[in-house]
Amino acid sequence: MNIIVLVKGIGHTTELDQNGTRESSRELRINGTDKNAVEEAVRLREKYGGRVIAITMGPADSQEILRETLAMGADEAILLSDDSFEGSDPHATVTVLEAAITKILDYDLIMCGAYSDDLYAFQIGPRIAEVCNLPQITYATRIIIEGRRVIAERDIECEKQVVEAKLPCLITVLPDLNEPRTPSSDDRITASRKSITVWDATDLSLTEDEVGFNGSLTDVLRSRKFSLSKKPVVLQGDEQEVIGKIVDILKREGVLGAN
Repeated sequence: MNIIVLVKGIGHTTELDQNGTRESSRELRINGTDKNAVEEAVRLREKYGGRVIAITMGPADSQEILRETLAMGADEAILLSDDSFEGSDPHATVTVLEAAITKILDYDLIMCGAYSDDLYAFQIGPRIAEVCNLPQITYATRIIIEGRRVIAERDIECEKQVVEAKLPCLITVLPDLNEPRTPSSDDRITASRKSITVWDATDLSLTEDEVGFNGSLTDVLRSRKFSLSKKPVVLQGDEQEVIGKIVDILKREGVLGAN
């Protein structure tokens, strides 16, 4: 079974300061749910054979993210890196990822995290499935392979569902799927000696108009840090009195209309 895992590198901390400027540490790590996807891909490979290919899009130092996936057990790693990719929104990012996936061709499963720890956009997986014309299973917390079909349990907050799809397909995963392994020192040393394939825009047959700022459909105009101060309110009285006081407070705060 050949599995492509899409991973994203993010800073250890990502916050907005009072001026709306995004701050993050320079040290990168694998996005949390993407790490769950890598772990599950390696487990499936260990059970059914095949290979695991990890792909990330980013600057040259993103190779460290791929080294981590290799230490966890991925067989190959591909970095998609080009100056023209900078500023890509989800649409342009998917354009780059799709070009890489199309170049690989031989895969049974594409896996990625359901969301990223910095933006929580929940977009990349479903968009990839759409442009690659693949069935998709989102928010997976359990995955079973039976022949040429995959059965997954998915958590959609209000309920759990068991669904199935034919291979090839795309699956986005949640943290409850597994506990990612911690690579040993030997695993890291072995990973440091492996080569990483680098594809730029030319390798992917992409033009500057398709990627980066030019290929993006959205742009972040400004960001603001939202702060909320809470003060406890104690209401006393019988049930009807308390209900009346709650309604009065909600009206005063503008939550309910005056009429």
